[in-house]
Amino acid sequence: MPASELTARFEQAGVRWRKSAYSNPSGNCVELAPLPDGRVAVRNSRHPGGPALIYSRGEMAAFIQGAKCGDFDDLAL
Repeated sequence: MPASELTARFEQAGVRWRKSAYSNPSGNCVELAPLPDGRVAVRNSRHPGGPALIYSRGEMAAFIQGAKCGDFDDLAL
């Protein structure tokens, strides 16, 4: 789904996109938005009207836990 459509659809629910405080100064990062139904939307901050991926809370929890445990460290080196 286009992120702009997602934002418009949930606008009355107060969906707000946010990015990490660790994102780089040029703005190359991802933004996340909690949705009213408990899912989490993810988009590219450089293309805010582009596609958004939507994940369940369980999927996001698994990803975050993996990141905390270092499962993806090799991707950032």
